[in-house]
Amino acid sequence: MNRVQLKRSTILKMALGGGGGGGSSEALLPPEEEEEAEGGLASRREAPFVVRALRIATVVSLYWFISITMVFLNKYLLGSPSLRLDAPLFVTFFQCLVTALLCKGLSLLAACSPLDFPSVRLDLKASRSVLPLSLVFIGMITFNNLCLKHVGVAFYNVGRSLTTVFNVLLSYLLLKQTTSLYAILACGTIIGGFWLGIDQEGAEGTLSWSGIIFGILASLCVSLNAIYTKKVLPAVDGSIWRLTFYNNVNACVLFLPLILLSNDYYTIYNFDKLQSFNFWGMMTLSGVFGFAIGYVTGLQIKFTSPLTHNVSGTAKACAQTVLAVCYYEETKSFLWWTSNMMVLGGSFAYTWVKGMEMKQVQAESLPKANEKNDAGV
Repeated sequence: MNRVQLKRSTILKMALGGGGGGGSSEALLPPEEEEEAEGGLASRREAPFVVRALRIATVVSLYWFISITMVFLNKYLLGSPSLRLDAPLFVTFFQCLVTALLCKGLSLLAACSPLDFPSVRLDLKASRSVLPLSLVFIGMITFNNLCLKHVGVAFYNVGRSLTTVFNVLLSYLLLKQTTSLYAILACGTIIGGFWLGIDQEGAEGTLSWSGIIFGILASLCVSLNAIYTKKVLPAVDGSIWRLTFYNNVNACVLFLPLILLSNDYYTIYNFDKLQSFNFWGMMTLSGVFGFAIGYVTGLQIKFTSPLTHNVSGTAKACAQTVLAVCYYEETKSFLWWTSNMMVLGGSFAYTWVKGMEMKQVQAESLPKANEKNDAGV
């Protein structure tokens, strides 16, 4: 039982990195986390096939609904012509505040009910230990929202598609981990689709270089977030929920001076819908969805596998793009669609290659483990 819990905690490291609605949970899981998560499949073999199928379909549908709705909701808050709210830092700050309050509220509820949620309380020592990760976390969710503010929902997936590429690059630079030729080729396909997408956005007159730069920075921060999460997790006793709480509390504190020094403070002060119940309802809902995306990502991995989660995320991105084009009544060229297919195809190919490599490693390690057992080691 302890081993299963350990795997779940490892699985959720990436899942809950997004915290306040940044969407980082869309990133591919590192191969070592994929390996540790595979054992969760054994605990589901006892259930009947129909029950398992319905459970998986429900979880995947829930993941798709929350993820896609969150993107459209954030786009409305960040760049809707009808809302006219030019305060991305304040929106991100409020999402972090909602996430922190939800963590604390669930902790208090768990103390007087059967709810399985760890106790969270503000510890300044732990908060300081988490601070390096929180700085990366702030960059991740801020750049994600800024990218979404400046680009269309249809192009959002391409605009921040370099997370996988940065995963490979940072794994080599910081962890000295090499990558296979096939995985590098998959990354090359993603980069090619990224540049073709930029070219086509420019040809259609909808290119935003600010959005592109923010998308690249968001991709970099998502990769750094995965690395720093592993380093910081022991400071919170390995609890993902405590890490989520401290991350968002730190973010709330650090966002306050940024809001005061930026135009966001004046924008909010003069905002004509500040007394609107609908506005605050949408803001709160965006924070709830930002909190929920980490939870449903972990659920999807738990009831399927990390590889299936990555495939589901790729398919979800494709559906999200099609929905955005239809919803906003946009007309896209063949090459624009090709750029999206290259990014999605490259992401799927990278997932497939990593899955095959993990199976090969497991197949090679099994005889060695048997030899040790036979030798009485």
